[in-house]
Parts: sequence; structure tokens; C-alpha cells
Amino acid sequence: MPLAEDRITSRYSISAYTSTDITINEKQYQQSLIVSPEVLVCPSPINSISDLNEHTLQSVLDLNPDVVLLGTGEKQIFPEPKIFGLLGEKGIGLEVMNTGALCRTFNILVAEDRDVVAIVIQD
Repeated sequence: MPLAEDRITSRYSISAYTSTDITINEKQYQQSLIVSPEVLVCPSPINSISDLNEHTLQSVLDLNPDVVLLGTGEKQIFPEPKIFGLLGEKGIGLEVMNTGALCRTFNILVAEDRDVVAIVIQD
């Protein structure tokens, strides 16, 4: 699904997604990735919900987000409560959603100049 273009001045923005890939800056990705307005980490150390832990989240924490969006494919799948606690202790919000919602939400937050990091898990 193509996303409407907004005045996004960040280095990275999501322009489209399907059930099998995500398009960032006109390049399609079929693998899991981490993206912020200024950084793209691909391949990602996080390829499934079970990969989420303090070690694999370090690359996300290094980006100093206020909020982390976790896209879990076509269905919303929640991580273990300790992941919410780990980020919450650092004052970072965690929002879990399907990948389509993540793409739309990411672009809105980027347009608002928010410090957001998206973790996109692709099957």
C-alpha cells in the first residue's frame, strides 16, 4: 500500500509496504530492520519476537528514542512483559502494532520531529 507523501525532511521515511516487504527511500526490503529518521540498521539483530532482549535492543537504545514502534507483521504480537519493563525503566515508550500501522505511525511521528525508532520484524 503506498503512503501519502508528507513534508518529511528526515534521511529515512517509509513510502510503501506490503505483507512481504517495506519500501524505505524507494528501496524495498524483505528482511527485518531497524529504522529511525536518521539511521537504518539492516540486517537487524532482531528477526522475531523471541529475539528481543537487552543485548539485541542495544542498537535501538543507542539511538536515544522517546518511543519505539514494534511492527510484528500482519498480526500484532506482544513481546514478554520484561521488554516493556526494560524500555520503561529508561523512560522509553513501546508501541506494538502490525507492520501497516507501524509504517503510518512512523511517518507521522517523523513529520512531528519525534525521536522514534521502528523495529520491523519480517517473517
